[in-house]
Amino acid sequence: MRKRFCARHGKDYPCSCGMGNLYRFVEPVVLLLLKMKGTSYGYDLAADMEGHALTDTTIEKGVLYRTLRRLESNGNVKSEWESEGHGPARRIYKLTRQGEEHLEEWADVLEHLSKSMTRFVRDARKPAGKKVRATR
Repeated sequence: MRKRFCARHGKDYPCSCGMGNLYRFVEPVVLLLLKMKGTSYGYDLAADMEGHALTDTTIEKGVLYRTLRRLESNGNVKSEWESEGHGPARRIYKLTRQGEEHLEEWADVLEHLSKSMTRFVRDARKPAGKKVRATR
C-alpha cells in the first residue's frame, strides 16, 4: 500500500486524512456500536469509534453527538437520562427496531460500495493503455 506523509500519522501510515469529509460514515458505526452494546452513552461510544471507524480520519465528538441527535429525531435511536450512580446525569442511547433496519440498509449500501471500490482500485492499477472494462 502506498504511504504518504501525514502530520498526524507519520510517513509510514497509509492515511486518508486529506481525502475529504467522510463524516457520513459515522452514522453506520454508531448504529453498529449500539447494536453490539445494547445501550451506551456518548462518551463510551466516542471511546469505541476509532476501533470501528470506516476511515482513518479522527471522529470529532461534536460530529458524534450531532449524529446521535439526528438518529434520534429520525426514530433510529432513543435516549433517556440516567441520573443514578456517581457523577452527573448522562444520556443513555439505545437502538430502536427502525434503527436496526436502518443498519441493515447501511450494510447493503456499504457492501455495494465495497464492490465498487474494489473494481475502481483494480482498474486504477491496470497498466496504461489497457482497456478498462465497465462492469457492475
